[in-house]
Amino acid sequence: MTAKRQTSLDPRRRAMLAKVHVAKKELGLDETAYGDVLFRETGHSSSANCSDAELVKLLDAFKRMGWQAKPKQPRSRIADHKSARKARALWISLGHLGAIETPSEKALETFAKRQLDCVQLQWADQKMMFKLIEALKSMALRNGWDSTGSDLKVVKSRLLIAILAKLKAKGHAAEHWDVSEAARRIARFDASTNPRFWELGDLDAVAAAFGRLLRTGAKN
Repeated sequence: MTAKRQTSLDPRRRAMLAKVHVAKKELGLDETAYGDVLFRETGHSSSANCSDAELVKLLDAFKRMGWQAKPKQPRSRIADHKSARKARALWISLGHLGAIETPSEKALETFAKRQLDCVQLQWADQKMMFKLIEALKSMALRNGWDSTGSDLKVVKSRLLIAILAKLKAKGHAAEHWDVSEAARRIARFDASTNPRFWELGDLDAVAAAFGRLLRTGAKN
């Protein structure tokens, strides 16, 4: 007896239909070979006409042919609370400063896990986050940057000074350059005022340009 066609598009059925097409592709089956297996196992020429039970039977046949369904990878949520955003900003700045090798989100998660013994940064409580931020600030200080203070423009201006000092030490910037001159020469940023009066976005852009030169030795 032919199974009644299933028209429901519930999530479980959609998932099974998707697996059928993945299995077909990963097994390297052309239309003829796929059609043969499909008809042999279900009596249908289209997976859309299969019942849920027939889809399970078809997937089992693919498994016997050597196909293995890959386990679904859990989606990791990027930490978005206030303390996490602060830690991320420090982490990126430490990358510009050359204090860390990889300023990526994954690297931050790895560092936080080691510091806090917490599986994900998103799950860390505020007490734990304070410990992480203090560790990042200590790392900054060891690399010549005082990252303390509530005035972000002042803090970011200090970051530029610290990176510029490293650029001078490596011979990538002239000894007589101040931050404004270095910004013109390196970041092509026309700055005639003290960095403390720049926009935060401009401070970040110049820090990124300084950091790129420090990291690669190339301005662009």
